[in-house]
Amino acid sequence: MKKIFGLVFGGLQQKICNLCIITILLMVGLYIAVAVFQSNVLNELVTQTNEQQKQAIVSVSEQTMTGVVNSTLVKDVAMETYIANDLFADVISDVTATGELVQKLYENPDSFGERTLSYPDKRNDGKTSVQVVFEEGKDFDTPGIRESMEKLGNIADVLETLYDGSERLGSLFVGSPDGYFIIADDRAASKFDENGELKDFPVRERPWYKGAAEKGSLYFTGIEFDAFTNYIGIVCAYPVIVDGKLKAVVGADIFLESMAEAVGSSEENGSFMCVLNEKGQVVFSPKKTGELRPVQSVEAPDMRESENAGLAEFIKNAMTSQTGVCDVVIDGEEYYIAGAPMSATGWAFISGVQKERTMKPTETMIGRYNEIINDADSTLQENVNRSLSTTVVLTAAILILAVAGSLFVANRIVKPLGAMTKRIADLSGHDLQFRMSDEYRTGDEIQVLAESFAGLSERTVKYIENIKDITAEKERIGTELSLATDIQSGMLPSIFPAFPERKEFDIYASMDPAKEVGGDFYDFFLIDSNHLAMVIADVSGKGVPAALFMMASKILINDSAMLLRSPGAVLEYVNNQICGSNTAEMFVTVWLGVLDIETGILTCSNAGHENPALKHGGKFEMYEDEHGFVVGGIGGMKYSEYRIKLDKGDCLFVYTDGV
Repeated sequence: MKKIFGLVFGGLQQKICNLCIITILLMVGLYIAVAVFQSNVLNELVTQTNEQQKQAIVSVSEQTMTGVVNSTLVKDVAMETYIANDLFADVISDVTATGELVQKLYENPDSFGERTLSYPDKRNDGKTSVQVVFEEGKDFDTPGIRESMEKLGNIADVLETLYDGSERLGSLFVGSPDGYFIIADDRAASKFDENGELKDFPVRERPWYKGAAEKGSLYFTGIEFDAFTNYIGIVCAYPVIVDGKLKAVVGADIFLESMAEAVGSSEENGSFMCVLNEKGQVVFSPKKTGELRPVQSVEAPDMRESENAGLAEFIKNAMTSQTGVCDVVIDGEEYYIAGAPMSATGWAFISGVQKERTMKPTETMIGRYNEIINDADSTLQENVNRSLSTTVVLTAAILILAVAGSLFVANRIVKPLGAMTKRIADLSGHDLQFRMSDEYRTGDEIQVLAESFAGLSERTVKYIENIKDITAEKERIGTELSLATDIQSGMLPSIFPAFPERKEFDIYASMDPAKEVGGDFYDFFLIDSNHLAMVIADVSGKGVPAALFMMASKILINDSAMLLRSPGAVLEYVNNQICGSNTAEMFVTVWLGVLDIETGILTCSNAGHENPALKHGGKFEMYEDEHGFVVGGIGGMKYSEYRIKLDKGDCLFVYTDGV
């Protein structure tokens, strides 16, 4: 706020002035409204006429586009349904023919010789080959499998020929109840895991095997992931039953990429095509999100039961007969869609286009029409502006008079507020309390504001007193933590050289805690004249709890090392002692080594700690040792030991991660 010639601008005075000005402007506006009433009547008549013309254009255009969409979409659905139906008919034919051949093989086993099959060979990757894989625990030498497989192996040439002759099949295969799987494809390398070992294949647990066996006839799965390639697709399966017993299940993979190529579907230009199975589940769609995206069969919903009632009813109709064009909302957008059943599988094919896309020509025509109308409006507006100029001059004169009167009235209203502001600005030193006085008792909102300031001031004084008490308490705690830091650092060896009388070795250590106290610690001491023990450890957590746990761990390790001497035995003993009463569920990583000073042999054991670094021949290298489990984690743990030969000039560096 600025004060000029005794008047405050930017505050309440200005707001009162603004109110007066707005009131006058409203009066002037009413005068202008009456003056231009006749002009508005004319404008309204022109606007109504324009709107009627626009609606006529939209109506005729929509009727024309709807007719075109109805004719085109229905024809497209019929054609694409025929293409998709032909795709599945080819797959069914290949699977059924293979299944009938397998059935003849089992019905007339003496008419066929023996055919030996082999494991997958990575060298065949990229070219068609017939391979055999087994369930876990089964192979060629499993009793009964070799005889059965050598007979069923006669189907190998048929599998290879049919697979090579089809551009749609992901693979063609036969699964046996005996636990082996014969497959023709060009992806031999996919049968091995990342370690180069041949994968086990639980053939009798696959959805296509179970589904065909239970149904007893031709069976299509929903969306599934291929066990070897993790490609997404569906499987057509055919059970081979002889004398009432299941002898094999023949199947073929159809990956979604192959289906997309066959149907030619895309989501360009606001259109899409999709296929649903007999369960109402989406098995193919170019959509990645939304209601019609393809989902794995165990999670896929029945779209006939969708909460989208319009879409659910349309899908029910498309499963039984060819539909006309329907207007359906999908994922919040309106679509024209049509559908038809696929006779080969009992599935349904759906095609749709965004309604908004079909309205583009109409929108273009309306846009051009609006440009013409806007030009006419601009000409009319120029004439209106000339009339308004005169009105503006008169309004300015009235505003000048209104501002002068409003400033005088506003000054009388804001005077108590100015006094209140000055009193608040004068608060300083020990007198920080605002008190009521008669000049604030105006009987309106100003008095309420002053009373609120008085109450707030009283509470602020009390709050400052509380802050003083809290600050004193924090200083006391800080003093105690400083003392704890001195105690903790005093427990660690800090005088160097530590053993000036010993010339065989030199040792140095340091620690910088992240907080006043922490859980990292080190220690070194002579067990006897020829054995030096070295310890470095890191307790989980920070602060006082970690420091207490560190002190207990250090004492246990020190005492047990003097008695047991073996690092592995020491860690085992300390771990059992801590686990017996570790209610806080904390743990500590420990590296413990005992050096034979005469021989230079360092016997070590590691309980989850960082690898040591060894300097040998003038170069430091990380020493990859065998880690045991952390101390305090699980009782009864055993800790292995390893040995390092330290020669003259060698250096060992151990550390904590500081986290």
